[in-house]
Amino acid sequence: GKHSFLLDGDNVRHGLNKDLGFTDADRVENIRRIGEVAKLMADAGLIVLTAFISPFRAERSLVRSMLPEGEFIEIFVDTPLEVAEERDVKGLYKKARAGELKNFTGIDSDYEIPVNPELRIDTTKMSPEEAAELIVDKITGAWAYTI
Repeated sequence: GKHSFLLDGDNVRHGLNKDLGFTDADRVENIRRIGEVAKLMADAGLIVLTAFISPFRAERSLVRSMLPEGEFIEIFVDTPLEVAEERDVKGLYKKARAGELKNFTGIDSDYEIPVNPELRIDTTKMSPEEAAELIVDKITGAWAYTI
């Protein structure tokens, strides 16, 4: 019963951020732009879900600072690298390991694990459905709190 919108790599990288690559500087700008769009959408009353690899703590902190207290919920989808590689349906990890993709998170580009996320999802211990239910519960609880 709430209006929401999902921003993810596919709908942002093919339009708004199509001019960006995957260097550290481009990743920083990618997250900054996503934060600005999410802020505008939240200001319009939408619940905005963003699904991105956001590798740097500083950029996650920047986006958090753009929103009112309690309206940014950091969800750390925690998947060990070896499990991510096993689940890689697009073959991106294989290409990164072969040197065909540069600046790939976890391979030749760093990832800074969140220090204090509001929610941690361990994908090795729960199904996608269980994770989704936990996330919705967290969001709806936070939403009710901020209204």
